[in-house]
Amino acid sequence: MISISRGTAIARKELRQLLRDRLTFGMIIGIPLLQMTLFGYAINTDVRHLRAAVADQAGTQRSRMLVADAEASQVIDVVDHVDTAQQLRARLRDGSIHVGVLIPRDFERRIQDGSRVAAQLLVDGSDPLILQSALGLRALPVAGRERRNRRFGGMQTFEVRAYYNPERRSEVQIIPGLIGVILTMTMVLFTAVAIVRERERGNLELLITTPVRTIELMTGKIVPYIGIGLIQVTLVLLVGSILFRVPIRGELSDIYLAALAFIMASLSFGLLISTFARSQFQAAQMTLFFFLPSILLSGFMFPYDGMPRPAQWIAEVLPLTHFVRMIRGIILRGASIGEVGAEAIPLAIFFAATLALALTRFRKRLD
Repeated sequence: MISISRGTAIARKELRQLLRDRLTFGMIIGIPLLQMTLFGYAINTDVRHLRAAVADQAGTQRSRMLVADAEASQVIDVVDHVDTAQQLRARLRDGSIHVGVLIPRDFERRIQDGSRVAAQLLVDGSDPLILQSALGLRALPVAGRERRNRRFGGMQTFEVRAYYNPERRSEVQIIPGLIGVILTMTMVLFTAVAIVRERERGNLELLITTPVRTIELMTGKIVPYIGIGLIQVTLVLLVGSILFRVPIRGELSDIYLAALAFIMASLSFGLLISTFARSQFQAAQMTLFFFLPSILLSGFMFPYDGMPRPAQWIAEVLPLTHFVRMIRGIILRGASIGEVGAEAIPLAIFFAATLALALTRFRKRLD
């Protein structure tokens, strides 16, 4: 016969255990708050303040007014001025800008003519949200052109040229970033669980009695996962290329170098988690807590420029943010590792800091 009182007693016992487990209780409260904050405050699909460079070859008062009006729309923020279209394309390729504003030398003649577009927008179209936002500038008015626009059927001010994803296929933008998402989840979780599992089974104490040093133990634990991570990168590249026709414009060697830097950063963070977690379940919980902001703030799902400044500060700490920039630059824009290599510096700092902290905490736990 089912006893309500016995069931109630077990429920009370389970509740007391949850309250005593501070990590689990913190996750119960923390995950909903984190998700609400990220989705409600940090995530914004109405992208504004896109980084832009200007090549004003006309150099007239009206061309400068056009640039000022484009900035006033808050769609773009001008961060650089260059001389040629080739320089704009180079900055698009290395990821330093999303939009290039090209105002030709015959800008004034085009305005007077009215039958041709007055200027061009060169846009990194690999992200459809960025392209959609830039398209809003096409009909930006120019003084003296309104009457001629009506004469020639509403000629727009800007011609928009989308690079790297002219078909606007979402899979072209998603799959390169998906490499980082998969590596974040698997590398951090596998490494964290590997150390905790040894502790749960009592094997860690046996290893401590051997001449193996702490750094040797941790290195031996993560080395196999480096190979696993590179295999995962290969699988995603093959599936993305064959099934989804994602172009690979960069060198494979550059892709694997970028992936290796990111794998090392992810593995070191997994080691750090293992020094806090007391069980494999807790290791999985902490990995999830790290995974959520990584996937939402890194630029994988939502453009980085569309997030408020505090969210961008948090994103800069996350390894996935820098890897997404690197891998999309290499795969989609054909950038070299030298052009996107600045993003490897934060990964190296993250790796060194988390590994040093993990080693320190691991020694203290052994003592």
